[in-house]
Amino acid sequence: MDVLLDLLNSRPLINGEERDALGDPAAGMRWARERGGEGSLAELALLRETRDALRDVVCGDTSPAALSPLLEGVHQTPEITSDGLQWMVETPPNARLTVEVVIAWAAVEEQMPGRLRPCANGECRLFLLDRSRANRARWCSMAVCGNREKARRHYERTR
Repeated sequence: MDVLLDLLNSRPLINGEERDALGDPAAGMRWARERGGEGSLAELALLRETRDALRDVVCGDTSPAALSPLLEGVHQTPEITSDGLQWMVETPPNARLTVEVVIAWAAVEEQMPGRLRPCANGECRLFLLDRSRANRARWCSMAVCGNREKARRHYERTR
C-alpha cells in the first residue's frame, strides 16, 4: 500500500509550485527502481498514466473502469506452495509496478472502503489513507495542512 500512496503523492504542490517526482526521466527511473520497478522509460510513462488515472478514480471524477487498460496482458495463475494456494501475477516487465499499484488500490477499496481520499486542504494535492478508527482524518498531515486549515479558520473567526 505504500507504493500506492507514493505514486499518488508523487506530484505535490510545494509553496504553490508543482514538483513532479516522475517528471525528470532520470529521477523518475530512480523513483521506480527504488520501489522495485525496472526503471525503464516505458515503465515511467506507464506510471505517469497510472498516477493520473488513479487520481481521477480516487477523486470520483472517473469510474474505476478507467483502470482496465492498465491491466491489459496481466494474468493470474494459481500456485500451490507449502503455505497453501497463492496467486502469481504474470505481467509484462515494464508494467509490473503499475499492476502492483492497481492491485494495492483494489485491496484498499475492498478492505478499507472510502478511506483513501484527497487531503481536505484545497491548496494541497496529496492523498491520505485514513487508518483512524473513526474514519475522520481530513488532512494528509496534521502538522502541515491541518494546522494551516485550523489557523485559517481561527483567523477568519477573529477577523
